[in-house]
Amino acid sequence: MTQYVHQPAFMTGDEFAIETFALLNPDGELYEGARAPEITQEHARRLYQAMLATRILDERMMAAQRQGRLSFYMQCTGEEAAVVGATAALDDADMIMAQYREQGALMYRGFSIDEFMNQLFGNELDYGKGRQMPIHYGSRKLHYMTISSPLATQIPQATGYAYGQKLAGEGHCTLTFFGEGAASEGDFHAALNMASVHQVPVIFFCRNNGYAISTPATEQFAADGIAPRAFGYHMHVIRVDGNDALAVFEATRQARRIAVEKNQPVLIEAMSYRLAAHSSSDDPSGYRAKSEEEAWRVKDPLLRMQRWMAKKGWWSDEEEASQQETLRREVLDTMKRAEKRPPPPLESLISDVYADVTPALQRQLDQLKRHIRRYPDAYPRGAQSLDPSLSSAADHQGDA
Repeated sequence: MTQYVHQPAFMTGDEFAIETFALLNPDGELYEGARAPEITQEHARRLYQAMLATRILDERMMAAQRQGRLSFYMQCTGEEAAVVGATAALDDADMIMAQYREQGALMYRGFSIDEFMNQLFGNELDYGKGRQMPIHYGSRKLHYMTISSPLATQIPQATGYAYGQKLAGEGHCTLTFFGEGAASEGDFHAALNMASVHQVPVIFFCRNNGYAISTPATEQFAADGIAPRAFGYHMHVIRVDGNDALAVFEATRQARRIAVEKNQPVLIEAMSYRLAAHSSSDDPSGYRAKSEEEAWRVKDPLLRMQRWMAKKGWWSDEEEASQQETLRREVLDTMKRAEKRPPPPLESLISDVYADVTPALQRQLDQLKRHIRRYPDAYPRGAQSLDPSLSSAADHQGDA
């Protein structure tokens, strides 16, 4: 209903202050007046173990990248509670469309270390057949859409997929992850508008980690973060402490109920901090102070969840040490196996484009094979694909 006034009255949005939902303080204690969500010991342990496994995987693979064994890597360090906490609140058959820092979601759903490694090294067992950069995971069986490098493309795709889920009527939703930097893309606004107009079961999950690569949030937008944008689309919204796994879990659980039961979209803004570099190609010392990073390390999401579980008798220091050692050994052993596996067959370069390979593509492949055979030392992996008996330099490095 239109309300009329008879004097000019301008608004800035300051009238709509959005609070931050939080349950656990950094010491793992519930805030006064807070109530822990209904979560079983088994569920909480699964959640935390996925967070821990993600942290260990990230540490080892960044080290591998620095050793020259991997071309590129991106860590989830500092944002594990946001990613895994949200995933744990979903049904395992709900679709996830991620940006590129959400390996914790796959870890929670059971993606094996072998599967991670096969993708990272692009070997013959990689589901993507070596066509993607490292960390561009995807899993049909785990309802995790393959990562796409262009920023924010997954957001309108999530709206469209959720529209299909609405039509199917099977009680599922889609959750899409993205950073606050991606929320500056036009795709973000188009997606939220479509979702609200068509009333679809989608959760837009913004990881506000403070930086779009090197650009701080204060230089990205003038408003109070991303959450207030929901008002422009008449959408449910909540802001949550992204370092508090329990708060993220409960916020997402309630958001899923709205999405599935009411077929209405929800925007969640998780306030967190990217403790690591943007990627292996980034050096954050050029744009932020060490003191800033140390202030956030005190709020480490793993320590917070671990302390809460320990107080409940669901976790111990001994188990923590044992799990860390086991995970590190598994990651290293699996990496050694994965980097020794041969690359995908060269013929896979031209498959999956047409039902039948066209003559033009076949000619290009034949030309490529002749080129590789002429210069095998320049293309060791390609030469190995043509002749598996050849040992590549990478294999020798892996044995060292």
